[in-house]
Amino acid sequence: MFRFATPGYLYLLLLLPLLAGLYVYAVRSRRRALERFADEAVLPGLMPEASPVRLRLKFVLLCLGLGFIILALARPQFGSKLREVTRQGVEIMLAVDVSNSMLAQDFEPSRLERTKFAIDRLAEKLHEDRIGLIVFAGDAYVQLPITSDYVTARNFARNISPDMVSRQGTALGAAIELASGSFSSGSEGSRVIILISDGENHEDDAMAAAEAAARQGIKIYTIGIGTPEGAPIRIGGDFIKDEEGKMVVSKLDEQTLEQIALTTGGGYIRATNRSLGLDEIVQKIGEVEKKQLTESIFEDFSEQYQYPLAVGLALLLLDFLIPERRSRLLDRLNIFRKKNDSGDPV
Repeated sequence: MFRFATPGYLYLLLLLPLLAGLYVYAVRSRRRALERFADEAVLPGLMPEASPVRLRLKFVLLCLGLGFIILALARPQFGSKLREVTRQGVEIMLAVDVSNSMLAQDFEPSRLERTKFAIDRLAEKLHEDRIGLIVFAGDAYVQLPITSDYVTARNFARNISPDMVSRQGTALGAAIELASGSFSSGSEGSRVIILISDGENHEDDAMAAAEAAARQGIKIYTIGIGTPEGAPIRIGGDFIKDEEGKMVVSKLDEQTLEQIALTTGGGYIRATNRSLGLDEIVQKIGEVEKKQLTESIFEDFSEQYQYPLAVGLALLLLDFLIPERRSRLLDRLNIFRKKNDSGDPV
């Protein structure tokens, strides 16, 4: 398995296009300055030692050298051994409502933004458990399969939006069915679904899906985002209105979320602007019977940074050794000059 031990250094590669732009700008500025003093056709005679080819070659060598050194800083590694790791934990599928109703602002800055924060906090409290992510509106999709990589889970959660699901609605049942089938094999008795929604189900029979999950031994914990009074939904600065021109108000449906949790032996928590209820959720998940979770990981990674580092230093040394102007020695070797038909250098 290949990986970078410190991938943050790879962002330095973005400096190379910037250097290329500065180089092009400098070349053009120099050319315009020279054209003010003499015609372009006579410049080679006035500046016989100037060599644009050398300058271009030196710049390419410089960029390549820096690029390889940056790769070395990122520390490329190869995993040389595969090992199975056994943990005591729970598999958790997060099912997140991304329908337009989650844009209501009875939670600041919106229900969806507070949900992202809730997931981020939840991932911080997990240690030996596995986590997955499902987004749903009128349809449901697996955004992140079950994994123990909490950093990746948090990154995926930060990017969720209503644009991820083209068909609007709130299909709680579809989300529960998809989450129930997304656990890894052999994890019976250690499977939990955390459903985060405003509870306004308009698409399917969520209770039937919850009953099916309960028969599989899956517990569902629900978090209600929103207020019973509700709030209008704003998209692009405009409030959503119904066919009669009235403003649509999205209200929290606690009854549905409570019934889903009760059916599976889980629990319901209503989020507020002061407390999102994460501590309670984590505590209840900790009470679930933990099972042995086995996964394969690579270990004994061997460092490979020395190879790009050597190439980068060699390219920079070559760039240093090549002069910007023509020299008699290199002219004799005809490295940068072409020969005419008679064999004489030109």
